[in-house]
Amino acid sequence: MSEKPPKIQELERREAIAMAQGGPKAIAKQHEGGKLTARERIGLLFDLGTFVETDLFMRHRCTDFGMDKVEVPAEAVITGYGKVNGRTVFAFSQDFTARAGSLGEMHSKKICKVMDLAVKTGAPCVGFNDSGGARIQEAVDSLAGYGQIFYRNSCASGTIPQISAIMGPTAGGAVYSPAMTDWIFMTKNSSYMFITGPEVIKSVTGEIIDFEGLGGAMTHNTKSGVAHFACESDEDNINQIKRLLSFLPSNNMEDPPYVDTGDDPNRLDYSLDTLVPDSPRQNYDMKILIGALCDNGDFMEPHMYFARNMVVAFGRMAGHTVGFIANQPAWLAGCLDVDASDKATKFIRFCDAFNIPMITIADVPGYLPGTDQEWRGIIRHGAKLLWCYSEATVPKLTLATRKDYGGSYLAMCSRDLGADMVIAWPTAEMAVMGAEGACNIIFRNEIKAAADPAAMRAQKIKEYEDAFCNPYAAAGRGYVDAVIRPHETRRYIIRALDMLRSKRETRPPKKHGNIPM
Repeated sequence: MSEKPPKIQELERREAIAMAQGGPKAIAKQHEGGKLTARERIGLLFDLGTFVETDLFMRHRCTDFGMDKVEVPAEAVITGYGKVNGRTVFAFSQDFTARAGSLGEMHSKKICKVMDLAVKTGAPCVGFNDSGGARIQEAVDSLAGYGQIFYRNSCASGTIPQISAIMGPTAGGAVYSPAMTDWIFMTKNSSYMFITGPEVIKSVTGEIIDFEGLGGAMTHNTKSGVAHFACESDEDNINQIKRLLSFLPSNNMEDPPYVDTGDDPNRLDYSLDTLVPDSPRQNYDMKILIGALCDNGDFMEPHMYFARNMVVAFGRMAGHTVGFIANQPAWLAGCLDVDASDKATKFIRFCDAFNIPMITIADVPGYLPGTDQEWRGIIRHGAKLLWCYSEATVPKLTLATRKDYGGSYLAMCSRDLGADMVIAWPTAEMAVMGAEGACNIIFRNEIKAAADPAAMRAQKIKEYEDAFCNPYAAAGRGYVDAVIRPHETRRYIIRALDMLRSKRETRPPKKHGNIPM
């Protein structure tokens, strides 16, 4: 074979430099920390042989502090597009082996270009974050780079799914782009997010804390709620991202993909007839019900460790993606509080933006009482939940299984907040409040004047329960469309969703509402 033309040789030389990342030593150090390289992450995300890289030869143009003599392979970020489970996805992957993945002007430009293409073509965008932060040598240019990414995060929101994978350090201004995306996946023990690091905190406040405790995966999954998924490794992180993408449409103009799961839409589950305990003080696990409703019991739960009194999850029913928002009686009795309201609100807005029908399952005794909740703004946070349910125009179906009281009855997508169908189990109790509290108010004087106050109180509680602590009073007013046997819930919901598939609903024209924040 004849020797390659000089121009082809030059191309291959430049490709080799860019593809080498930070070199063997830097790559080995990355692996020693239990982390994959930027290119390995890209390789795992995309279907084999489908990834097309963009801007391989992008170079910074900084000349300060000797940077004119510094070569940064691929400008420390791998960008491009390919297929994930056969559908087009765009991605960028920061390369910590090259100048610690620091973000400068051209690094940002590469990211912005794939984000722009993702919006233009209507395809999801996945970002692998592993960076030492702003490239200090580039000064304001690096800050402008972050700003340009933030702007695009905002423009893309509600148009295409945006997913962030935190797989290394993400600190300072770098945290805001992931926070503006839809879903954040963090890898345990090798990723962290914070605005100010442990050293700064120690110098200013005297607090001593390590990276993991301050901003690690479990910290942000349990305490702050910033992250939605905690993953065991980079490989697990990427596999979970691919699973999430399988539930989602590519953009806001499409419906989620249909999957033939093989599960019978008419399947009955008689175990549900005894799921709700006889005692109102006894709890049960709402995830059992969600699993029973989903095809093959399969669902994916964001925020598994945060605000556990509320469950949100993606699942499929008759092959179609649905979103579940459900109180969890096994945690704080399923009460609504500040964090549960925020958790549900974000999920509702995402489902509504991306044409995912919502199934709300209510078993809620009320709002969590206490000065902590009031001072943290439960009024303001609770109002978000009312707002977002009212604003949502996708099919909305509500199921009441047990307690459904007062303001929390409204907050869990009642008929008055726009539920298209409301169904209840015979165990449902729809009332302003529980029988004991109601009788203490309504019959206070009668109980006080009775010869046997305890007996009178018990009698009045029984009367109130018979009259109101059931679904039939609400059904009699048309607030409940059907009271059904628990074992037929899956079949009933699937038929209702099929009927609602052609739903069309609009809101008055406006620039945007002023959501309570």
